[in-house]
Amino acid sequence: MKARVKWVEDRTFVGESGSGHKVVLGTAFGDDGRTPGPSPMELVLIGTGGCSAYDVVHILEKGREPVEDCVVELEADRAETEPRVFTRIHMHFVVKGRGLSPSKVERAVSLSIEKYCSASAMLAKTATITHDFEVVDTSAS
Repeated sequence: MKARVKWVEDRTFVGESGSGHKVVLGTAFGDDGRTPGPSPMELVLIGTGGCSAYDVVHILEKGREPVEDCVVELEADRAETEPRVFTRIHMHFVVKGRGLSPSKVERAVSLSIEKYCSASAMLAKTATITHDFEVVDTSAS
């Protein structure tokens, strides 16, 4: 895997993945607190949510569950001293579908966080990771 990060100006950088995708990232600067994009640590948190959401959808689809949507809401705390690593991460999954099995959703979420998601496995070295989930049955809509 390869990536490249190039400084643009001030506290603005452009990251490019080995597959050619680009993202602007940076931190607040100036009197207006303007941010050019997510901070590097926000990207780590977003990446962790993406890693786990991907797993959950994949596991449910393999189990022939009628998953229609999956959202992961993340909250995290960071250490107060440098390096400001994550110390706590909570992941709340909202999984939607027609007649989804709550036990299968619970299993998919647990498997992702505890076994398959490499991002959460790395972050678990410094952070306590907790999770919960809710199932929204769209057949009643």
